[in-house]
Amino acid sequence: MGHEFELRKEIELAATPEQVWAAIATGPGVDSWFMGHTEVDPSEGGRNTFTMAGQTEESTVTAWEPGKRFGYGTEPGPDGTFMAIEYLIEGRDQGSTVLHLVQSGVLGDNWESEYEAMQAGWDMYLGTLAAYVRHFPGRHGSTVAAFRPGAGEPDQVWAAVAGAFGISGQITEGAPARLTLDGLPPVEGVVDLTGLPTYLGVRTDDALYRFLHSGTDRGSVLVLGHHLFGADVDQARAERAWQDWVAQLPIG
Repeated sequence: MGHEFELRKEIELAATPEQVWAAIATGPGVDSWFMGHTEVDPSEGGRNTFTMAGQTEESTVTAWEPGKRFGYGTEPGPDGTFMAIEYLIEGRDQGSTVLHLVQSGVLGDNWESEYEAMQAGWDMYLGTLAAYVRHFPGRHGSTVAAFRPGAGEPDQVWAAVAGAFGISGQITEGAPARLTLDGLPPVEGVVDLTGLPTYLGVRTDDALYRFLHSGTDRGSVLVLGHHLFGADVDQARAERAWQDWVAQLPIG
């Protein structure tokens, strides 16, 4: 039996309402901080598409008030499950903005795990949105995704990731992070987002690197979702390099 739910989040962003609107209500904007690839039809009743790992999901725009309110939702599935999201934008003094997020709908039988995953996931993605509008305003990022199924327990995963970045001891925001990948320029930056044991973020001068752990033991997966803002990014090459890296990461 389906389970109705509602999830609410809000975050203050160092950006104008117009900048926030461009980040949440245009395809290139969304791709600069969220997972997958999004295309937005800019009108109420328009059709959006979201593609991730070869799967595409469609939704309908339910609210379109530029600079103020944006909403969309999926059609109910055979089991009655569906998802709806609404953003409300509230301008503040000195060019800042508060973004209110409401996600609602009906989840399936495994609703408790899904709900917990969405809670943690939104914390990471809204943190990434904040980093995007603060450090890369007006720029559009190329998305890079990679996956490691059966990654193992969180402690093992994060120890391996931290070791690869040269981070010793407790992982804290501001810690320097450096990583070398075959075929790509070195990654040199700082830890800018920590939500362990679920997620970790590293920011450089031209990228936001995001690592997300979901599940436990053999059913777990380590997901990489990066946003590259450098000039002349070869997205396919970067994705291959990161997939090779995460597949070979010595965990445990």
